[in-house]
Amino acid sequence: MNRRRSTRAPDGDASLAASKIGAAISEDQIVERIFTAVMDHRLRPGMKLTENALCHAFAVSRARIRPILVKLGERGIVTLHPNRGAFVASPTAEEARDVFEARRTIELSVVRQAATRITKNQIKNLRLHVAEEAAAIASGDRREAIRLSGQFHIRLAEVAGNPVFVRFVEELVARSSLIIALFGSRLSAACAEREHGDLLDALGSRDGARAVRLMDHHLEHIGRSLHTDGSDVPAADLRTLLV
Repeated sequence: MNRRRSTRAPDGDASLAASKIGAAISEDQIVERIFTAVMDHRLRPGMKLTENALCHAFAVSRARIRPILVKLGERGIVTLHPNRGAFVASPTAEEARDVFEARRTIELSVVRQAATRITKNQIKNLRLHVAEEAAAIASGDRREAIRLSGQFHIRLAEVAGNPVFVRFVEELVARSSLIIALFGSRLSAACAEREHGDLLDALGSRDGARAVRLMDHHLEHIGRSLHTDGSDVPAADLRTLLV
């Protein structure tokens, strides 16, 4: 007896047609889409990111999803558990404290070094950057404000002229941006923008000691504003959350 061959792809993978449709989207674009969904609180801490659902959400194959999950794991956005899968990172209060303790250790040295090297043109460009932060806050774009705030710290590390500082700060900013997005108060971004301006005043006058004090207070203040209360994770369809 003849049987009709199903055109439906196996549940364990996206269809060939879907793979062709998704070929136009890059791995980095998918990473940013997932990161944006986390920052916007559409994907909540602890939520499972199944490969099958991600394949259908982005119309790509499992072979493309797996390295993307590895990238997200390296950025601290997801946690990968052997034999269990990938979950949106759910930092504990202790982990959040550890991240900000590491930032304070490194970034105090960053601003001390930056105060000896920063140029007038760099101060001018950083003030324009702070103005962009203020505009994002004024428009209610919290995700963009957090991104710009993190980028400000990375640019300070670049001013310090030590590539090791830059690499460490980039990694810590990625982790702390997620922590702030998940657990920070809505006022914390506004406070950061004001404090960034004060830092630039100290750096502009090459007052390294004051810049160190301000950076220490700034990072301590952000750390204190976190509320890691472990809220419940609602059930939801990944395909609708990633649109």
